[in-house]
Amino acid sequence: MSWLILGLAGLVEIAWSQTIKPTANFTRLWPTVLCIVLGVLAVYLLARAMRTLPVGTAYAVFTGIGALGAITLGIVVHRDPVTAGRMLALSMILGGVVRRGSRIRSDRGRAVGSPPVNAAPVTAPLDDWVSRLADEAVAFAERNGTPVKVASGISPSGPIHLGNLREVMVPHLVADELRRRGLQVEHIISWDDFDRFRKVPNVPGVDSSWEQHIGKPLTRVPAPHGSDAENWAEHFRRELQGALEDLGVEYRGISQTQMYTSGAYVDQVLHAMAQRGRIDSILERYRTLDRGETPAADGNASETDTESDADAASGAAEEADGSGDSGYYPYKPYCSVCGTDFTTVTAYDDDSTELTYVCRCGHTETVILRDHTDGKLVWKVDWPMRWAFEKITFEPSGVDHQSPGSSFAVGKDVAPIFGWKRPLGPMYAFVGIRGMAKMSSSKGGVPTAAVALRYLEPPLLRWLYGRKKPNQSFDVALDGDLPRTYDEWDALVRKTAGDKAQPGDIAAHARAVSVLDTRSQQLRELPLTPRPVPYKTLASVVDITTGDDEQTLRILAALEPDQPLDELAPLRPRLDRATAWVAEQMPAEERTVVRSEPDAELLASLTDEQREGLRLLLEGSGTPAPAGLGRLEDDWTLAGITHQVYGVAKVQRGLGADQIVKGDKELAAAQRAFFVLLYRLLVSSDTGPRLPTLLLAIGVERVRALVSFQ
Repeated sequence: MSWLILGLAGLVEIAWSQTIKPTANFTRLWPTVLCIVLGVLAVYLLARAMRTLPVGTAYAVFTGIGALGAITLGIVVHRDPVTAGRMLALSMILGGVVRRGSRIRSDRGRAVGSPPVNAAPVTAPLDDWVSRLADEAVAFAERNGTPVKVASGISPSGPIHLGNLREVMVPHLVADELRRRGLQVEHIISWDDFDRFRKVPNVPGVDSSWEQHIGKPLTRVPAPHGSDAENWAEHFRRELQGALEDLGVEYRGISQTQMYTSGAYVDQVLHAMAQRGRIDSILERYRTLDRGETPAADGNASETDTESDADAASGAAEEADGSGDSGYYPYKPYCSVCGTDFTTVTAYDDDSTELTYVCRCGHTETVILRDHTDGKLVWKVDWPMRWAFEKITFEPSGVDHQSPGSSFAVGKDVAPIFGWKRPLGPMYAFVGIRGMAKMSSSKGGVPTAAVALRYLEPPLLRWLYGRKKPNQSFDVALDGDLPRTYDEWDALVRKTAGDKAQPGDIAAHARAVSVLDTRSQQLRELPLTPRPVPYKTLASVVDITTGDDEQTLRILAALEPDQPLDELAPLRPRLDRATAWVAEQMPAEERTVVRSEPDAELLASLTDEQREGLRLLLEGSGTPAPAGLGRLEDDWTLAGITHQVYGVAKVQRGLGADQIVKGDKELAAAQRAFFVLLYRLLVSSDTGPRLPTLLLAIGVERVRALVSFQ
């Protein structure tokens, strides 16, 4: 639609150019009027096209069509001479228009490789679910003659968990893709802080005394003990805001408390009350779902709702819709005495806008609704109203909002009452934590984005949300499987650095490591660790050294002696994330505690074979490496220690220490038995970090002290 409008604007400009000369320097009335009208119309159509097309592209194509048409008409109608220069100009304009117009459709963004952003980044089309959703978002906006505007809704009713983060990341990724194409896109996050406080979650600093605040707006509930936030909503909102900044998410935040109490929605509230009969009839069709009936088809329905796997008894489905014994009223006032929404509207006069309500506390009051700003529309009306108010064209929602009879399904029919259409809204599936059930922030104690960023670098967390389609559920592993997440990420980085990466891999990596900065209009890379040592190795070293920087540097420098490491800075921020994970999340049974004294009882019970194995480890075989084994300290590097510990069992069986043996089950069993012996002598366990790393961390003198026998 935007391209059609732009083409029409160009044609009008051509017509306008032909009216300039007949005005006789604007001395003839009607030619002058026609010239002005066509000029204004051309600019108006251009402005309409620019709602969804980049300014530079739209203007270049607009002027190109005008110039092309003017030159052509000059030759055909006005008999202008056909010169080589004029024809060259004509062909250049035509080529530029075609090239510029086609580029925006083919350019899907940039894939950023290893070069920094201030160098020339590698560019390539990004082809994934984000690109396809972006195409749909543009098409939807064009059909409705409006710019693309994406939205997220977050209720700061408790810890804003990793499931809520998907509400933000899906529209963010779509907006970022469109910005990469050169489009102006706004991402709105609506902070639903005027919602009622429903129940007391199990979070630190909160006790049963908070039950007295149930039913009040979240912004009028005290923050947890020890918080410096002004209220409950601010306390939980601030944590997510900090995480979103780290994740590179650009947005405009809107406080619903501010919007309602400032009177911004007064006209919409009055309109909803005036249309309450119509709204009630729409909701009644969906209420029949609770009675097991089939709702009648609606004449306005042009889309088909897909039934999701959501729980029919979701929180959204149970939300009050404004119906009551005294009639249907979509407005819910907060009581002026007790401050809660345990109120019931008993009467309303459309002419005077007088509204009477009673509260559970016994208070009865009549207010003038056009002046009343201490209440809000019920959720199933409030959400469609805000779509219209902000002109939202794209907003995803969870499965609980898209089940039959829930708010998104109902919104399809309610939104037209406010002069809008339900936006494009893909359903997103749940996000879980490995080993935990479906998350709910009202239960408290669930990982938030800020918590996850203590252990995951921002690009990795972005990648987890970008690599899966919205309707695919996934888990975020913060337990013992977290190092595997890093291994998968490192494998992706290696793959994209080569030539075997699939389009989805390239897109997922590019979206994880960079965003389009709206201020500079340049791609901005998010911070990544310059020298990425495997996360599991870092965790093992930090675990053994208990975070001592000097010891950590000594061990990690020895891991790759051919790549000197003089400081820990190149290993950050990954090292810092691993340090936090070891201290806060590493399973207790996996923690490594090196013995302070030798295990005298175990050493005294050693068999002759075990004694020989320990002697070979410490003193060697008499044959130099690599065919034999030297003294343990002769090659005190990760490679040297690896050769030593794996070579003991080989030498005991008459093999060369460097001999490659495949399929020898007896040798493999002997190596495992020797490893178990070392673990028991060093850390009093049958398992632990990789032995070469463990020995390197402990140090040769302490290893000798713990495994030597008389």
